[in-house]
Amino acid sequence: MWNRLQGRLRPVGCGVEELRCRRREREAALRKARREQQLVSKRLLRDYAPEEAAGECVDLILGEAEIQQFLRLAQRGTEEKERERALVSLRRGLQHLETQQTFIRLEGSMRTLIGLLTSNQALLQLEAARCLHELSHSEQSAVAEACLPATSYLLTYLSGHSSDFIELCLYTLGNLIVESEAVRRQLLPQGIVPALAACIQSPHPTVLEALGYALSQLLQAKEAPEKIIPSVLGSTLPQHMLRLLQPGPKLNPGVAVEFAWCLHYIICSQVNNALLITHGALSTLGLLLLDLAGAVQRSEDAGLELLVCPVFRCLSNLLTETAAEAVEGQMQLRDERVVAALFILLQFFLQKQPSLLPEGLWLLNNLTANSPSFCTSLLSLDLIEPLLQLLPVSNVVSVLVLTVLCNVAEKGPAYCEHLWPGPLLSSLLGMLAFSDTDVIGQSLELLQLLFLYRPEAAQAFLQQSGLQALERHEEEAQLQERVHVLQQTALHR
Repeated sequence: MWNRLQGRLRPVGCGVEELRCRRREREAALRKARREQQLVSKRLLRDYAPEEAAGECVDLILGEAEIQQFLRLAQRGTEEKERERALVSLRRGLQHLETQQTFIRLEGSMRTLIGLLTSNQALLQLEAARCLHELSHSEQSAVAEACLPATSYLLTYLSGHSSDFIELCLYTLGNLIVESEAVRRQLLPQGIVPALAACIQSPHPTVLEALGYALSQLLQAKEAPEKIIPSVLGSTLPQHMLRLLQPGPKLNPGVAVEFAWCLHYIICSQVNNALLITHGALSTLGLLLLDLAGAVQRSEDAGLELLVCPVFRCLSNLLTETAAEAVEGQMQLRDERVVAALFILLQFFLQKQPSLLPEGLWLLNNLTANSPSFCTSLLSLDLIEPLLQLLPVSNVVSVLVLTVLCNVAEKGPAYCEHLWPGPLLSSLLGMLAFSDTDVIGQSLELLQLLFLYRPEAAQAFLQQSGLQALERHEEEAQLQERVHVLQQTALHR
């Protein structure tokens, strides 16, 4: 029966292989779009002294005379406290764009500031670095690019002993990296990748978080796949990043978030994902997924979505790699544990953060696409009904849920027996009432797979007025051929 039905459908171009091919093409397009949606931002690190927080210092827009006076006092003041106060006043003025523009126009101002940065007075060095940090955060690229002469010194200080100073240098470098290719072109030969690789062994979480930020900015550059990521992969950074993502009592959420996004940008570049898989990326991320699901069950959900999102994306994209398919059991986890953890997170985000549901469903899609064992886990855990309950959330969620169900159905008659009888047909009738063509198209694909492997479902579909639902969409040109095939399939059962 199945062979005869398959033969009838093949001439109109709607066989199982073609359906699978169409879905893979759509998924490839979605992955490409996702890779192109990178987030670039700047961060401002301000840690005011107690007297500043109390309001004893007033922000002022400084003119040339005031800037020159503060620089002169900082350079030649008779007391260290006086010199430090002068730099504090300059730094507060540099929080204003007008002062920033005046500062970079003033001849010798940057040279003087760098001289203070390289002085042997620790407090003056720190305040000079804070002034550079304010400039690096400017909304005008010309202001930030004026800091270029200081980059070699900032890199040198990453090997220092003060964690506060290293953190400040890292955030300043991260802000400068965003500005332009010219900045990054200068930093690469100066050795920013080896400097970051050395820094990642720091025991200080604040330093590691700042490092993750600077590295993520570097990895998002448009030239990163050709000029930056190969160097990063050739360093010790990937192994240390994965170490910092390992679940356990030492896992720091802030650090993990930064490096999960770094890993995401590397994976999206597709430079050498096989290397990451060799380093155990799938295993580490799989264990982290289980740990995150456990955190939800323990009600430790503060900021959880910040880490879950990049973990979902990293796993989803790695699972599309041929290398991942070749490394069977790399996750070192039972299929059921992974699927169960994923559903715990989906149920949590349904209530707390529905915008993350597509990310989780995309992962479920990639898990089930080529794996009968993950499809079996989905069925053995009775997760079809919970999956169907997500259909009303949004059109995007509906399409992904239906795609996952198609992945299950295309595995053959034994899998379709678990899809029907059951609530699937009535849910699909509801989907056919939608106006979104993607939802309708995916619903029709699922119906066709179900009819291929469970011919009795066609009669049940007719009895539930499914044919009338199909006829409502006959005027849609892109769906008409598939509707006709489904009508013929249903009528001949």
